[in-house]
Parts: sequence; structure tokens; C-alpha cells
Amino acid sequence: MSSSDRIELSIDPGTWNPMDQDMVSMDPIEFHSEEESESYKNRMDSYQRKTGLTEAVQTGTGQLNGIPVAIGIMDFQFMGGSMGSVVGEKITRLVEHAGNQLLPLILVCASGGARMQEGSLSLMQMAKISFALYEYQKNKRLFYVSILTSPTTGGVTASFGMLGDIIIAEPDAYIAFAGKRVIEQMLNTTIPEGSQVVEYLFQKGLFDSIVPRNPLKGSADFCQ
Repeated sequence: MSSSDRIELSIDPGTWNPMDQDMVSMDPIEFHSEEESESYKNRMDSYQRKTGLTEAVQTGTGQLNGIPVAIGIMDFQFMGGSMGSVVGEKITRLVEHAGNQLLPLILVCASGGARMQEGSLSLMQMAKISFALYEYQKNKRLFYVSILTSPTTGGVTASFGMLGDIIIAEPDAYIAFAGKRVIEQMLNTTIPEGSQVVEYLFQKGLFDSIVPRNPLKGSADFCQ
């Protein structure tokens, strides 16, 4: 599901106010790989044309069943929802805005993890967002809901995806840090089938609830 479709599904008509729409990555480490035929900048341009987005997350404010909220929605169709420096900065600014305006915060996760084309700068976003959430939740005592969609993996799972006061997952979603094949190669062991699917992880206490996307908006009373 695209981020624009999810905004249309979740946010009351006429209330969506986007933030930081013009923020784009500038290839900060001048990434080059002999295995890739096109440059990072050209890939970004291609995804921008294909999706109509500037980056892999849309952030803004709106109303959900009449409740003012700040919301960020990742888009897997844009480079696998990978988290680079711009994605991290947009989410951090959203968290800070929500704190300043005393708004409940919702982050909808869909990501393959940190963006390798930005190296350690992409990994730094995990700490930056986590610290902003600490200020928002601990010091300002405001309410953050994390919604995990398929797939949510890597650095997103290892940071803000799992920091919600309430963590909601969609049915059948694939949630992991590292993929099954990577784990098996690293540990030389076999991972049971289905062990990285929401229903199995829910039984282990990883989430608070599994909610299909259509009735999710009707469950928004938690934001009041």
C-alpha cells in the first residue's frame, strides 16, 4: 500500500498538512558501486519519477476521526522504504513538531532498513530518532503509536519501530531485524518457517495488537 493511499485511508479528508516535502538526499558520501549500473543520484531521480515522492517517507499533521495527530508514513515503493539521512531528518522533525504542539504521534513503518548508499550516516538516524522519541515520550510524556506493516526490517525494527507506547502490527506482516537467509548463513543454523511473521511474534509478546488496515482507523480512540 502506498503512503499516499494510506494517508487517504487514515486521515480525515481535507485535514492533511504535509511537512518537509522538498527535502531530498544529496548523495552525501558520493556512493559508487561497480555492481550497480546507475549512480545513487540517478536511482533517486528514477524513484522520484516513479512514485511522485521525494523520499521514502511522508510526514505531516492531520485529523484522525477528528483527533489532531502528527503522522509519518513510510513507503516501501521508494527504494524499499530504506532509511537514509533525509528519512531520518523528516521523522525527527515530525517527532519534535509533535512534542512542541503536544500532538499524539503515529509512525507507520515499512522498510528494508538503513540505506547502504549513505553508509554510516544512515545508521546514525537510528540514534537520532530514538533520542527525539525519548524526549517526546519520557520528558514531555506524550503518546506514540508504532504501526508495523510488511515488511519492517533492519534499522527501523531496531529503533523507532519498536519504541511505541503501543505497537500495532498488520496481519501476516514480515517483521525482522535480519532476514532468514542472512541469519542462517551467519549462525550456521536453520530458522523455523514463520518465525518472522507477525502472528508468531505476537505470541512471544513483541506487539500489543494485530489489526487489519481497514478497521484500524476505527481503533483510533487510543489517541485521545
